[in-house]
Amino acid sequence: MKKIIVSTLITSILTSCSPKVPAVFVDKEAEVYRKLESVPDSVSVGEITILNLFKNQILAHRNVPYDSVRIVEKVYQPHQALWDDCYGAIFGDENASKFNTPAGMIQWNKTLYRDNKAFMDHRVSEILKMDMDKTLRDNLVKFEQLVPYRPKARISILFTPITGIGFGGCNARQFAFELNNKTLDVQYAVEKGLPHELNHLVYEKFRGNDTDGDSALSQTIDEGFACYFTYVFFDKKITEYEAVENMTKANWDWFLKHEKEIFTKVKLYFSDTSGNNPLLRNDTLKLFPDAPKTLNYWLGFRIVSKYVEKHGANSWRDIYSLKATEVLERSGYESYIQKL
Repeated sequence: MKKIIVSTLITSILTSCSPKVPAVFVDKEAEVYRKLESVPDSVSVGEITILNLFKNQILAHRNVPYDSVRIVEKVYQPHQALWDDCYGAIFGDENASKFNTPAGMIQWNKTLYRDNKAFMDHRVSEILKMDMDKTLRDNLVKFEQLVPYRPKARISILFTPITGIGFGGCNARQFAFELNNKTLDVQYAVEKGLPHELNHLVYEKFRGNDTDGDSALSQTIDEGFACYFTYVFFDKKITEYEAVENMTKANWDWFLKHEKEIFTKVKLYFSDTSGNNPLLRNDTLKLFPDAPKTLNYWLGFRIVSKYVEKHGANSWRDIYSLKATEVLERSGYESYIQKL
């Protein structure tokens, strides 16, 4: 009995002298790691693969010392072309070594989580609340059933030290969804943004046949079509404004109220190929200072919608093989505007 008392007393003294880590905090963190382990490294359907790189970016910090081998083998190598050829190129020579070398990848991954732990933990919690594997698989299967061409795509869900891509990439094999890009709604992007981005990859194959494929009108139809495809993908059970970049009804109503003025003013820029025009860059050029974001997405959606109204519920499939000028002409949108 005395031995037990002494042992208990010593344990009590040692515990009182040691820094305490709340058990609830430890258990919660361990639970997050356990849930992350259950997230698959990748999801593949047909020619499309989605890589959950974020999983291993966090799990690399589960133990001390930091697991740099995991970063190289589970984050860098699985999508090396994205890191080397896309991030390494678009962020300039001074940042290239962060992405196109194992040492550079190890270095920033070592500090990024430590310095942004609260925000990154929040992002991961948003992901874990969703049935990620099922959501991605269901979306990919349905996507392949709807489109006329199945792109070979490789998409990574990740954290990065420099954001700028958002949800996009340099080509179909170098796509990224930046979890720490604060402009993105994670749940919306995973559940409803994926069909939008994948439709770009399908339309890109056909848009390349359009001699005016770099025009502002072509880019507008491209974005509007991706939004309309999202609307169709979810069987029109989401609102039109939700399909267009998840905008609010108030923003949608603003566009409708100014629809004739918008078309009349921006049609002057349809043939512009510089990319620096008010149709595509109203946020900086301020042709419509009070307009919500994504003016060209909304306008493209309206043109495609009018095309479908005129040619039938399944006629949205025509858009893949039509030039942007043909879509506009056959939509009857300009005649509709003139009657407003």
